[in-house]
Amino acid sequence: MTSQAIGDEQMPPAEQPPPAPLEPALNPLQRLIQQRLRERGWSYREVARRGGLPHSTVHTLAATRNLARPPRPATIDALAKGLEVPVSVVRAAAAESTGLHYYDEPTAGPENPGDPERELLIASIDELTPEDRRHVAALVESLRNRAEREPGGS
Repeated sequence: MTSQAIGDEQMPPAEQPPPAPLEPALNPLQRLIQQRLRERGWSYREVARRGGLPHSTVHTLAATRNLARPPRPATIDALAKGLEVPVSVVRAAAAESTGLHYYDEPTAGPENPGDPERELLIASIDELTPEDRRHVAALVESLRNRAEREPGGS
């Protein structure tokens, strides 16, 4: 903003219109989809075709700011294929978009044996209602707090 001089008088700067409201922040899954679309010059239809998903599914995931629950595992796999990114990237973005945090860990092997109960809990999260997830989260937090109070706890 500059002021205008007329003779020896200074005119106040012209009033500027208020800035346009910022676009609501995108969730991590929306950011991932939008980033890949820009990088590749693709449309929702192209991503859907590449991944074998309905166009409406890709559009919904890209347009929905507040996901109530993560997409189904098959949808995550297909979206990763369509976006040409690792499944773990889509899985983490989808989880974070619903308020969950996903930590990709090495697969089971001789040095890292699988835990069937852990795998069942992780695989079942998509089938729980938001209320049930809150109950499970409260139970887990309670168990973690108890373990910290007990002798030998972490």
